[in-house]
Amino acid sequence: MTGAGTDRTKTSLSGGPAIILVRPQLAVNIGMCARAMANFGLSDLRLVSPREGWPRTGALKKGANAAAAGAVHLLEAAKLYDTLEEAVADLNFVYATTARERGQFKPILTPSEAMPEAARAIAAGEKRGVLFGPERTGLSNDEAAVADVIVTFPVNPAYASLNLAQAVLLVGYEFMRAATGAKAPFVADPGSPPAPREMVLSFFDYLEGELERAGFFRPIGKAPVMRRNLRNIFHRLSLSEQDVSTLRGMFVRLVEGPRAEKKAATEAEPQSEADDKG
Repeated sequence: MTGAGTDRTKTSLSGGPAIILVRPQLAVNIGMCARAMANFGLSDLRLVSPREGWPRTGALKKGANAAAAGAVHLLEAAKLYDTLEEAVADLNFVYATTARERGQFKPILTPSEAMPEAARAIAAGEKRGVLFGPERTGLSNDEAAVADVIVTFPVNPAYASLNLAQAVLLVGYEFMRAATGAKAPFVADPGSPPAPREMVLSFFDYLEGELERAGFFRPIGKAPVMRRNLRNIFHRLSLSEQDVSTLRGMFVRLVEGPRAEKKAATEAEPQSEADDKG
């Protein structure tokens, strides 16, 4: 299953820090972590002693694949390790995520503080990884001790527990922001070009002329202010050529009434009814 935002025609990003799930408990959560990784171009998934093993067949695999929602390639490429030490052996720097103060005298950063530096280091050729503990207990003190830096999330202190995939998502998001300059992945199609001032002024002349005939600008002494206010309303809209054409056409119809062919058809209906009765 894939989501509405999945586009296989576009180049998929890859790289980033290794995402290391230590003793994850549920295959479906591993699948959701893979989906979060795919959202933000992370491609190195490492599993340390998952409780249910790492399912390659059966119902557990089916559940994990469904939760991955199109990121099955990350599950299939995931590396499985027996120990945390093996999982981090090739890394130059490790972050440990936790919701609790560990008293380990390590730097404590939020993802928004940690990931920009991680992005710079990875771009320079370093290998970095982020540890995530099991869903129920989080990382042990000994596991957190393997890391260089503690990463924690600015959450409600009375409810600091995050779903495993949510934690991966937040780290991935901050890494993507840092690596891409926080730019939106696409820009709006401008469609119609901005309306030239001549076109806008002509529209104002038409509209104000019709409003004048309808007695809108009253009392007369306030007419200049009312005209300025009216024009400023439209100026704030940054009108395109299509906008001006649509607005003008709309007001023309309100002033002139139904189009001629519709009016003629409406006027002909009573005569037709009279003929039927005759």
